[in-house]
Amino acid sequence: MSPRVLVVGGGPAGSTAAALLAREGLEVQLLERAHFPRYHVGESISPSCRAIMEFSGVHEKVAARGYTVKRGVLLRWGAEQDWAVNWQEMFGEDIRSWQVDRADFDKVLLDHAAELGAQVRQGAQVRAIRFEGERAVAAEWTSDQDPGRTRTTEFDFLVDASGRAGLLSTRYLHNRHSHEVFRNVAIWAYYQGGSLLPGTPSGGIDVISSPEGWYWVIPLAEGQYSVGFVTHQDRFLQRRPEFASLEEMFHALVDESETVRGLVADGEFQGPVRVEQDFSYAADSFCGPGWFMAGDAGCFLDPLLSTGVHLAMFSGMLSAAAINATVTGSVTEQEARDFHEALYRNAYARLLTLVSGMYQKYQGKQSYFWLAQRLLGNSASRHRPDNAFGAIVAGLSDLHDAETTEVAPMTGLREAADHARERATGGAAASDVTTAPMRMDPNDLYDAASGLHLVTTPALGIRRAALPLATA
Repeated sequence: MSPRVLVVGGGPAGSTAAALLAREGLEVQLLERAHFPRYHVGESISPSCRAIMEFSGVHEKVAARGYTVKRGVLLRWGAEQDWAVNWQEMFGEDIRSWQVDRADFDKVLLDHAAELGAQVRQGAQVRAIRFEGERAVAAEWTSDQDPGRTRTTEFDFLVDASGRAGLLSTRYLHNRHSHEVFRNVAIWAYYQGGSLLPGTPSGGIDVISSPEGWYWVIPLAEGQYSVGFVTHQDRFLQRRPEFASLEEMFHALVDESETVRGLVADGEFQGPVRVEQDFSYAADSFCGPGWFMAGDAGCFLDPLLSTGVHLAMFSGMLSAAAINATVTGSVTEQEARDFHEALYRNAYARLLTLVSGMYQKYQGKQSYFWLAQRLLGNSASRHRPDNAFGAIVAGLSDLHDAETTEVAPMTGLREAADHARERATGGAAASDVTTAPMRMDPNDLYDAASGLHLVTTPALGIRRAALPLATA
């Protein structure tokens, strides 16, 4: 009998994992609480997502949706002049992505997983996970079509892609920890019509700092713009009583930025105004006996660098690779878990460290570029300082790490992390700051000399590279 996989959650993480596993011939069931399409913020995605979509076979379907093609980002950040990250100028014509309508985009991904053979059930709420010892073995769930009946699905592997609800981490493992520095709130709405700053890469996002936070301006299809503001929760709560409604508060915040006010001057406001807590967090473990976390179920990062969908799809692919590698026997289950844990956590930790550095606005772009080079370790030699920053933001560095046996040296990542912590905290002890719980290097979790790396042909999985013979 084919190994059985249960995927909980149908967002980009769950849909990617389900699609890749179904294509490899495994028996996959996906349970999604909502009915798609459903609204979701997070329209700006990274070029790495295109590479993963090409591999899963959904790229052409997404490309046909008519989304705005995104070629980079322009930052009006701190006291410096505008600076652009243009991926095509840095890495070539093929390095681009989209600004998507997430309701539509997520449905395309979910439908694709079903077309590849995953059994997709929408309106399905997981009520409980059953364990035998430490191993997850079954899920109890209900359907909104028959809410009085509890069903049971037994499985060999579970992919928890349940989003911020965090099925395993919040209800069973209790191992999620928030990063106190990033207790932010986002408030946003849409405009029909608007503009971008001069020098913005075609279809790119504008990121504009302010004394109390930062704004995004994202060009969507058919002349629509997503406009939002991110600030610390304390400041949001202090200011909220000044306004009779969220809409009044949103318009006041837009008006406070001369830049943003000018960009939407010719646009027509479209409500409603939405608010969401963007608290950054991570679970202590991203996998265990019989289970893997993917996407927001495992960790969430401040939206500054628009990396949410990248982390979701990257971890969904890692989950699928780890499960298939275990099934085929190319590595042991423990090795597969260690690989998933190392690469997923390393991707999150690197981005968290870079975001931490950028929140120190006075440092300037050269400081961020230096930090990016240090975070790339051995890979830094492939990039100029600004290109290193661009490679991390594009998600390309994470794909490179997964596909190569080269591992960033412990000193490079840890030295960069320590440097960012010192800047962010004025020299506070590592145990007192946001990045302290993060494992910064894959060497902490598996032996780099083993040569473990992601493979996509002839099947998705994890392989061990041939090691050179020892010389006398």
